[in-house]
Amino acid sequence: MSLAPLPRLVIEPLVRAALVEDLGLAGDITTAAVVPADHRSSLVMVARQPGVIAGLDAAELAFHLVEPTITMTRHLEDGSQVKPGDTIATINGPSRGLLTGERTALNFLGHLSGIATVTASLVEAVRGTKASIACTRKTAPGLRALEKYAVRAGGGMNHRFALHDAVLIKDNHVAIAGGVAEAIRRARAGVGHMVKIEVEVDTLEQLVEALQENVDAVLLDNMTPAQLREAVAIVNGRAITEASGRVTPATVAAIAVSGVDLVSVGWCTHSAPTLDIGLDIQG
Repeated sequence: MSLAPLPRLVIEPLVRAALVEDLGLAGDITTAAVVPADHRSSLVMVARQPGVIAGLDAAELAFHLVEPTITMTRHLEDGSQVKPGDTIATINGPSRGLLTGERTALNFLGHLSGIATVTASLVEAVRGTKASIACTRKTAPGLRALEKYAVRAGGGMNHRFALHDAVLIKDNHVAIAGGVAEAIRRARAGVGHMVKIEVEVDTLEQLVEALQENVDAVLLDNMTPAQLREAVAIVNGRAITEASGRVTPATVAAIAVSGVDLVSVGWCTHSAPTLDIGLDIQG
């Protein structure tokens, strides 16, 4: 899998803010009192659960911002499958810096690896269908770039990143505009030619109305697998079809079999459990 890294310019402000939050006004008072300034250590980062790794750049940066002389040797890369006991990385340097940065490093790595892991499970569940797993804007405030990166590390794809990069007409937009067709016409008149337009529909009647306006994509909201199959037949390749609403590991396969192009899932970012990763003194 080819996984392009996020620019450091994107990651660094997030990691720096997390470190500032942890260090407070007095710094790591425990480590400063207990660990000699000249002491050096080697830490080994090990998976304690099976999963998919994501967030190594953020973890490494957490150490480097605390102590620039710390080095991290990666034995695996983001997107790698791990099992309990697998060594992910070895980190060497001044012990004070290692101990001060370890929790922030693990917070990022565990959280993002958890997202990658549940995304990978969804991707596996729809294997053999045409559907791709996509995330949503249901992300932790401030962490969207990292969380959407973690989705890619797990084999998923990204939906729009924010309100500005694509039009998604939702039910409230339709209600205010007075109908699906009118909402689409207003959207098309208000954006440039490079902006894609997707509309959420709750019924097959709304779907037909949207298709008459030549939308780029339709979001089929909270439809049953039978309704989804009928919707896909109505669309017949004229627009991208996306299923959304109450998608779970138990339902995702049946949704995908309907023939939709995408299944969008919010909980892979907002509710993924942290992947348990240990960081201990080597030897």
